[in-house]
Formats: sequence, C-alpha cells, structure tokens
Amino acid sequence: MRGYVKRVSQKAGKLSNEQLISLLDNMMEENENLYSILECISAGLLIVDNDFYLQQSNKIVESRLNFSVYLDDPKASSCPIWEIMEDEEIGQYFKKCAEKEITNTTEDFTIMTSGGSVRFITITMTPLVHDGKTTGKIILVRDVTEKKNQEVLLHRMENMAGLTNLAAGMAHEIKNPLGAISIHIQLITKALEKARANNDILPPPKFVEEHIDVVNDEIDHLNKLIMDFLFAVRPVNASLQLKKPGILIQNIADFITPEFHDNDIKVKVVVNDNESRLLIDEKLLRDVMLNLAQNALAAIKTKQDAKENYQGEFSIECASADNKFYIVVSDNGCGMKEETVAKIFEPYFTTKANGTGLGMTMVYKIVKEFSGDIQVQSQEGKGTVFTMVFPLQNDAKLAIGS
Repeated sequence: MRGYVKRVSQKAGKLSNEQLISLLDNMMEENENLYSILECISAGLLIVDNDFYLQQSNKIVESRLNFSVYLDDPKASSCPIWEIMEDEEIGQYFKKCAEKEITNTTEDFTIMTSGGSVRFITITMTPLVHDGKTTGKIILVRDVTEKKNQEVLLHRMENMAGLTNLAAGMAHEIKNPLGAISIHIQLITKALEKARANNDILPPPKFVEEHIDVVNDEIDHLNKLIMDFLFAVRPVNASLQLKKPGILIQNIADFITPEFHDNDIKVKVVVNDNESRLLIDEKLLRDVMLNLAQNALAAIKTKQDAKENYQGEFSIECASADNKFYIVVSDNGCGMKEETVAKIFEPYFTTKANGTGLGMTMVYKIVKEFSGDIQVQSQEGKGTVFTMVFPLQNDAKLAIGS
C-alpha cells in the first residue's frame, strides 16, 4: 500500500476527483487496519519522537502504566512522556534514555496497583527508523507478573525438594528418643506388673520417677526437634519487588555506624554499584544486614575485652560482576571455630548465653528466598567474612546512540 500511495502521489495532479476520493478511501481503510492491529497487540505500545513526545499509543498501555492524563487527551502529546508518568522511577528512566540518547534497551520494573498488589512489567525500547534516519522510539510494555510469580514458585519448589533430605534426617533423629521412651516405659510396666504379683510391693524409692524423668527429657528433646523442623520448613513471608540494594545498604550503614563508633570500631563502606536492581524485600534485606552487623559488633567487642591495643574494624562492600550482585560483610573480631562455622545456619544453634539461635537461620532463609547464596569464612582470633551473591534481574545492556 505504501508503494502504491507513493506512486499515485507523483501523479496526483493528473488524477480525477473520483480517483482522488477512491485513493483517500483506500488510505483511510488502510489506516483503520493499522489502528486495529495496534489495539490487538497484547503488549502496551507507545510511539514517541526523538524528544519523547507522544505520537501514538494503544489502549492497553494505560492498563500497564499509570499516567496523569488520558493518552487521547491533547495534553499527553504536549510535553515529554516522563512528565505525565505517575511512576517516578519509570519517568526518570525515560528521561535518562532521552538525555543519553539511548535507543535500544530493556528494563524491568515493579509497580503498585490501586488495590495495593505488586505487578512486574518489562519495558523494551527500539528505534523508529524512516528513510534511514531515527525519527523516534517504539516502546513496548509487557506485564510479566505471572512469569515472575512462576519463577518464584519454581524456586520455592526447588527449595522444598531439598526438604526430602531434611525430613530423612529428622526421621533418624526422632528414632533415638522414641526408642529411649519405649525402653523406659517397658521397664516401668514390668516393675508395676512385678509389684502386683508380689502383693503390691512397690519398687525401690524413685525407681519409677527416674524412668519418668528420662521419658520427660526425651519428650522435650522430641519437641525441640519438631520445632526446629517446623522453623526450617516455614516459608519466609516476602513481598518481592525490584529495588536497588546499593542505596538501601548505604542507608543501613549510615544507621549502624554511630553504634560502632561509640565502641571505638572503624567502619568501612564501599558501594560500587548504586544502579543494579534485585528482586528483594527491602525490610527483609535490612533484617539480614542488621543481624550480620550485630553479630560482628559482638565478635569485635569480645576481642576488645581480651586483647589490648586492638583496633576493631567492620566492613560492608557491594559490587556487581558477571550478572551477579555481591554483598560482602566482614569483621576482624574473635572469629569462629570450624565446628561453629559448620553449624552456624542451623536452627537454635548459638554460642551466645542469651541467644535464640534463630538469627542466622533466618538470614540464610531470606537470602535463599531472594534466589541468592551465602557463604561464611572465619578463623578463630582473626575475624569472619560473609559473602552473599544474588542474580541480577536484567541481562540487557543499554545501547547508547545505537
């Protein structure tokens, strides 16, 4: 059709009125077909010029993104697109693309609906080319919430698969106290039967009580095993959103630094990446960092009490590499024995007199909920290093001027 119109336009002066009307009708029909195609696309569509002024859109994009005006309102095309965006982060993203002349990029975002639920969207931008020149941008907006939820569900199912070994170990642990309970109940039963057969003469003093004490101890042991198991398998109540961890970590460091300085402890914070985003729960990541910081503070203070002329140091470093985000938390405190390191993430394991033994287990569970991994290295008397690794959510790189 485009080639036909071009040829006809070259001969427009020679066409009759009837031919011109027919041509106009054909063009209107073709235009209506194009509009219908745009409306049938499942993704939201925005077409903007090089200055990001709106040229064209489809209806579905208004269900994917929140705008301060309807897109068919003349106000929508009278300013750059970021000025009518309700979501500040997405607006800043479009503004950055305009300022840096970015034409090829894909980025993920989380948005809050009016009902308070979280939706995941992917925005893909490609150049609009006409006669060999870039005349604007084509922006596709896809709702990938179901895909993200499936990925989270799959990750949790993988974690659940690991519970098979945990359950097997639990069954083995339960066997021993059950066996002890069975033996002592049998001894009590035989003692009672013997007493009845011997004119109800009771066994020696505290004979029955001693067996009952053992039974009660084993019942307590069983109860602890079961509570440990339930804590280990209970899911973390996380509300995952795409957030920038570098900014959050810097804020946490600013919060905890005064307490360390009050205890004459140096604090080093290095955030090499403030832009990368992770699928995390901000509150839970804050819980992880505060727990590690408090453990480091306790370890350093223990070493301060035992060693003169010792300077305590605490460090948080984070950076991205190879599509992963690294958070390293370290201290030069008292360190841990090898057997402590081996059990540090187990429920109810603690070396503190007033500790619950649940803090590091929760740290481990939260890191796993974020699809990450955590490792610990420690040497008694020298210090401890925790390394957390998380997958970055978007592989795409911004193409500047491409």
